[in-house]
Amino acid sequence: MDGSTRIPQTRGRPMGAITDWLGSLSGPVVYAVVFALVFCEDALFVGFVLPGETAVVLAGVLASQSKVSVWWLAAVVVLAAVAGDSVGYEVGHRFGPRILTTRPLRGHQERIAKAQDLIRRRGPEAVFLGRFIAFFRAMMPALAGISHMPYRRFLLFNALGGLAWGVGYTLLGYFAGNAYSRIEAQVGHYVAIGLAVVVVAALVVWHLRRRRRTRASDADQHDDPGRDR
Repeated sequence: MDGSTRIPQTRGRPMGAITDWLGSLSGPVVYAVVFALVFCEDALFVGFVLPGETAVVLAGVLASQSKVSVWWLAAVVVLAAVAGDSVGYEVGHRFGPRILTTRPLRGHQERIAKAQDLIRRRGPEAVFLGRFIAFFRAMMPALAGISHMPYRRFLLFNALGGLAWGVGYTLLGYFAGNAYSRIEAQVGHYVAIGLAVVVVAALVVWHLRRRRRTRASDADQHDDPGRDR
């Protein structure tokens, strides 16, 4: 890449290493890597290690620098999300509750219980809502299969969630990358980095507050089971 289209660097940190690695790949390989990460997050529960949204946002930044097409990237992400969820559903449907006690999931029983409670209360809506929360995104398809939710109903909400999430996070990375390039050209490299740090910190704080509100709401619903009736 030339000097006018640099990705914000965080040398020595995992995010910077992933960005550098993706940026060094050819366009078709970027599509393949992003597809694999998003697909495996939902089908194989690897979202605990690297949330698919991270790969999507970083690839969106590359799209802002014309490394890949933003529209093809969004299509790849949506396809991977819907296909991965379908495989996750089939895994849960075929193997049942025993997959929840496998070694990778043993340390997450409390969050699994919350996800199970959400799917009991919200049904297929939980499939859509879970798409936007990292742990739930990895678990909801399997839990829907375990609960024997009709596949057609699951697929509808899965597709809607995959579309909103895939396009949304792709464009988030794309516009963030464009904004960074414009700011860097106007006011300098270090000011742009500082602004990027502030934006990321604000997004993290917003995300944490949203999770706390969600947990508080779930706790209220759990304490008052008659509210949903």
